[in-house]
Amino acid sequence: MPTVPKNMSLPRYLMILLPLLLAACAHAPGGKGSAARAPQGPAKVAEVEPVLPAVALDERMLYEFLLGDIALQRGRPELAGQAYRDLAKTTRDPRVARRAAQITFESRQMDKALEAFRLWQELEPSAPLAKQMLVSLLLSGGKLDEARPHAERLLAEDVKSAGRGFMQFQPFLVRLANKPAALDWAVGVARPYPKVAEGHWLVAQLAAQAGNKELALSEAQQAAQLRPEWDAAVMFEAQLLLPKESGKAFERLRKVLEARPASKELRLFYARALLEQKHYAESRIQFQQLLAANPENTELAFAVALLSLQMGELDRAERELQETLSKGKKDAGTVHYYLAQLNEAKKDEAAALAQYRQVQDGEYVYASRLRETYLLDKAGKGEEARAALKRAPVTNNQQRVTVVLIEAQMLRDAKQFDAAYQLLTESLEKLPNHPQLLFEAAMAADKLGKPEMFEQLLRKVLRVAPEHAHAYNALGYSLLERNVRVDEGMRLVEKAYELEPGDAAITDSMGWGYYRLGQLDKSAEFLRRAFSVSQDPEIAMHLGEVLWMQGSKDEARKIWDGALRAHPDHESLRQLIKRFIP
Repeated sequence: MPTVPKNMSLPRYLMILLPLLLAACAHAPGGKGSAARAPQGPAKVAEVEPVLPAVALDERMLYEFLLGDIALQRGRPELAGQAYRDLAKTTRDPRVARRAAQITFESRQMDKALEAFRLWQELEPSAPLAKQMLVSLLLSGGKLDEARPHAERLLAEDVKSAGRGFMQFQPFLVRLANKPAALDWAVGVARPYPKVAEGHWLVAQLAAQAGNKELALSEAQQAAQLRPEWDAAVMFEAQLLLPKESGKAFERLRKVLEARPASKELRLFYARALLEQKHYAESRIQFQQLLAANPENTELAFAVALLSLQMGELDRAERELQETLSKGKKDAGTVHYYLAQLNEAKKDEAAALAQYRQVQDGEYVYASRLRETYLLDKAGKGEEARAALKRAPVTNNQQRVTVVLIEAQMLRDAKQFDAAYQLLTESLEKLPNHPQLLFEAAMAADKLGKPEMFEQLLRKVLRVAPEHAHAYNALGYSLLERNVRVDEGMRLVEKAYELEPGDAAITDSMGWGYYRLGQLDKSAEFLRRAFSVSQDPEIAMHLGEVLWMQGSKDEARKIWDGALRAHPDHESLRQLIKRFIP
């Protein structure tokens, strides 16, 4: 069934469809050899030899012929098309009209092509190709009223091929913006053909697009009943039932597969539908049946292995992935990547690292270098980790930023704060307005005791990304923590809370702001809310201090003691406790 790829424009689709519709034309009017051959595409209808006009070839006509051919040779199809259109109007010769239609269509002069096909159809009413292309062009332009009588005649003249006609209409109708109008058109045109499955299928497609699911399902079911062997109709019927009525859809597919177990396309659709609905075990059974019929198909073998991995059957998945690898037809890098993921799930990080290192090409190279970096850094091999990170093949700015941020974090973890700040500021020279880089550079500046640079960078973040909640929070909290410009700090924190009210760190800042303003009850309310979401030691410090100031010293001690047990090396927490409990 012809369908228009989603990423292809309609004129381009027509250009690809043309070889199926447009028979070879002579480069100039001639004898019988220049007549259009019967089309090899949508409808094979015997073509009546056109009645040719008795027109003498005078000097003006010869000039126009030469002008058209020379214009084509010199890359001027618009001039050639105009010359042949003028000639067709003058000579009333269907062969010339056909040539004009071909030239204007191939050069994408759609309005002119429509004019040329109208003339050709007028001069040669028996030419099925002229009718087919005229209907296609009218539909592609949304001229439904004008297209309808031509479409109805086209179907009526060859009732046995009506199904092909409906399939020819489909790619143009589904692209129209006015979905209800397209549906009404199809319903009207298909009404005289209740026994033609393709007519019901066309109406089903358009009804689905127009949001009329009940009609779409009814028409799809009728199409499947009229042509029980037509997998496309059954699959569309199931697609309409999914996901809300998945039980009905799966039952329908099972019954059809019982009757036609060799239908590979239908079984593959069923397997994928089960997978999408997370019926992993049943999906794997279907993929295994497909694999049994096609044992050398590595894509099917890979799908079975991934389902085993998804189901947590790691040993089985590993065997299946190794078998896929041994076949040698599947992209090896992809298989090694999933073997690495599998080994990470098995907590065998050494084996995972070895697998990631074998991913040297394909779509998972970048992800593999990042995981390799993580595992090396986790093992305390910082220099090797940074070397692996530098081998990550970046292809866009977001990937570049991610690599920089990972390296900066590794440097911070290694207490190399100056190096982290330098890395971030150097990256900003190439991407001066990237919010993530600006924010992280600001945090690094704060760590190095550069408050002016910290504030300057954060304010730039807010200029380029005015909805950046954490930039508002960081700047506002900095003012509150230093107990300077408290009112301004509170406004900034309130803006952050407005943007992300569920964030624990921002909720903590709100509580700390109310503490600075002397509103202890409101402060405790926000801090308790933050602590219920995250037992971060900074939040514990703030909540404990507010409770202490409220007189709830035992509860404050309990919160601090719990935080200290969880974070025994947190120096700021120790100092706070010592300040209140010498």
